Amino acid sequence: MATLYTNPSLNTRPDTPGGEKRGYDGYIEPDTKIPPKAKPVVDEISVDGVVIAEADILAEAQNHPAENPGGAVRAAAKALVVRELLLQEAGRQGIGEVEREATDQGRETPEDARIRVLLDQEVDVPAATDAECRRYFEINASRFCTLALYEVRHVLLAAERDGDVIAWDKTRLTAVALCKRLNQNPAGFSAAAAEFSACSSAQEGGRLGQVASGETTEEFDRALSFMSEGEISVEPVESRFGFHVIALDRIVPARQLPFEHVREKIAAWLEASSWSRAVSQYISILASQAEIRGLTLEGADGPLVQ
Repeated sequence: MATLYTNPSLNTRPDTPGGEKRGYDGYIEPDTKIPPKAKPVVDEISVDGVVIAEADILAEAQNHPAENPGGAVRAAAKALVVRELLLQEAGRQGIGEVEREATDQGRETPEDARIRVLLDQEVDVPAATDAECRRYFEINASRFCTLALYEVRHVLLAAERDGDVIAWDKTRLTAVALCKRLNQNPAGFSAAAAEFSACSSAQEGGRLGQVASGETTEEFDRALSFMSEGEISVEPVESRFGFHVIALDRIVPARQLPFEHVREKIAAWLEASSWSRAVSQYISILASQAEIRGLTLEGADGPLVQ
């Protein structure tokens, strides 16, 4: 086929930089041979001229769980700004290399050791007094109680909720019948455990010993909270493991712990809380005296210390 007409404005023009193609409207297609540079994830952040590298912020974000990646990045940026503030102040205070201490994660980094020495030197937190500890104990007495304990036996008829529906219903009916039978003849509980139970306690009459709330499944816990001593469950208790027939032999009630047993723990809590507030205020002072670009730190009540 012969070409009748070619519009020269649609061809590659040697007189355009890079040989771009022109359209009818004069639009010039961009040269795509070189990919555009990616925009930074965060704006440049600096503390008194020291730039916090974006790579460091993204790496630190892994240590700050958040509802979304943006929240983790912001928390990481704040943490690194606070760290830089403290390290710069340590330098001004003449705190150089110091002996590193062991931590739960291994051993302090040289920078963490310098920050620790700075805070020990600059932040003074008084010891909690006996009166303060006792006042906290009286206000929060419910926090200092033992958990109620339950002496329990059970028969577990194993079944899978997401398995065979017919098998699940058949197991449930067996458990219903067993509840009825054992309520009529409690003395047969050990034999029933040996015959039916899929739990390792089967050969011990179904005995679980003393359990506290939270040590069994949620459904098992709830059932125990509604039972009385000497009672056998009237209906089977369903859980992810199957169906339980429960015998509650004894309840050991929760009891108040004496102040003397928890005094040291309370003092540690109070002093840790005071230390966090004092360090937050100290960091706020440093931040107010520094030139921080790209980020605004909260005030003394903000989450500056972790």
